[in-house]
Amino acid sequence: MITARAETVVVGSGPNGLMAAVMLARAGREVLLLEAGDRFGGGLRSGELTLPGRVHDLGATVMAMTLASPAFRALRLEGVEFVHPPVALAHPLDDRPAVLLHRDAARTAEGLGRDGRVWQATVGAAARAGFPLMELLLSPLGPWRATPREFARAARFGAAALLPATVLARGALRTVEGRALLAGLAAHSMLDLRSPTSAGYGLALGALAHLVGWPLVRGGSQVLADALVAELRSLGGQAVTGHRVERLDELDARTVVLDVTPRQFLAMADLPPRYRRALSRYRYGPGVFKMDWALDGPVPWRDPEVGRAATVHLGGTLEEIAVAEAEVAAGRHSMRPYVLAVQPYAADPTRGGHTLWAYCHVPNGSTADLTDAVEDQIERHAPGFRDRVLARHTMTTADLEAVNPNLVGGDIGGGLNSLAQFLRRPVWSPAPWRTPLPGVFLCSASTPPGPAVHGMGGWQAARLATQAERHAR
Repeated sequence: MITARAETVVVGSGPNGLMAAVMLARAGREVLLLEAGDRFGGGLRSGELTLPGRVHDLGATVMAMTLASPAFRALRLEGVEFVHPPVALAHPLDDRPAVLLHRDAARTAEGLGRDGRVWQATVGAAARAGFPLMELLLSPLGPWRATPREFARAARFGAAALLPATVLARGALRTVEGRALLAGLAAHSMLDLRSPTSAGYGLALGALAHLVGWPLVRGGSQVLADALVAELRSLGGQAVTGHRVERLDELDARTVVLDVTPRQFLAMADLPPRYRRALSRYRYGPGVFKMDWALDGPVPWRDPEVGRAATVHLGGTLEEIAVAEAEVAAGRHSMRPYVLAVQPYAADPTRGGHTLWAYCHVPNGSTADLTDAVEDQIERHAPGFRDRVLARHTMTTADLEAVNPNLVGGDIGGGLNSLAQFLRRPVWSPAPWRTPLPGVFLCSASTPPGPAVHGMGGWQAARLATQAERHAR
């Protein structure tokens, strides 16, 4: 056994682990970052999955949360350029033009006809509340610097956000377009759309499009991970790949920050029985089946406007998407799944040609190959798509977990996004990033505020670790 020694050791280099490492180094700590894989980044990784020279993102591509995150906004990293597509999101429909989500809330509302006023009163209002509201959403347990007025705005947002997406859509929206747009956004939650809080994910993502856009990192998401590692090293920190930590007793450190999920933590440490039982009850959500394609040209969308969007939601109407997500929540595969697709070339021409990736939701741990189901949904709105394919690459839930052990059963969210686990992530605590082990902190997407590239779990863990160090002196 090789013992890793440093004042502070960060295990795992996903966006939260990278953020924790940088923040602790900025606080003057001696930091050693350990990554089991051969590259840093976790969900921020890019590679040639199909053809030489074609850059594909293995995980996250669209970075709305990154631009809204107070942690990332404070970093001001060099060498990272965010690029915006002409349209943030397109949602094709069978018998009418696609629904478009624009950076401009008024333009989006105009395209929704009778639902435009409701969109402005809900999603538009959240966007107009600005960064203070997003900071409250990304710091659900504090610390807060908000004014009473900002808390009041958050309370109004929360009243709608707690609803099931189906309830909000059918109660507030009247058009096929408006309901479909909300359903596609809410399905990012990977919840049954009849579940409480599923509406909140849709409202927040829509608001982010109007507040900061849905940008990509020029050159691939790996650029952002590499910039964080470069920042850490510029501060005197060390970063090492190919070093897997199996047990905490391999580490000789005053402070340990773990970018791992409860399952890995349970295997790494001898924990107090009550805490161990609580972690053992932590629930993982559905997995994804992911595909990447190298194409000989742009996707031949029936509605050309879809080609201007980096993100495309495929699945049809509210009713169709709700049925597909309910099937997955019940542990079954949908043969007409909701498909989330990203065509990076709409914003970034530097990735070696026309590439596309997409995933659909599947039961956790699924071994099914849903290639035909995913491609059928694309062909539905882009006849002739398969004729454009030069090469394809598929990843089942097991393939995803092999690349990144935090994706337990293919769950890209670090755990089920239910209301119960919003309040208990991974355990009920006013500071869930702190563990019962002295000097040991958790920071993965299994801690608040949950998934996405915002780094706030790492920011919170670093803040608590710094406070603990001050109190120990």
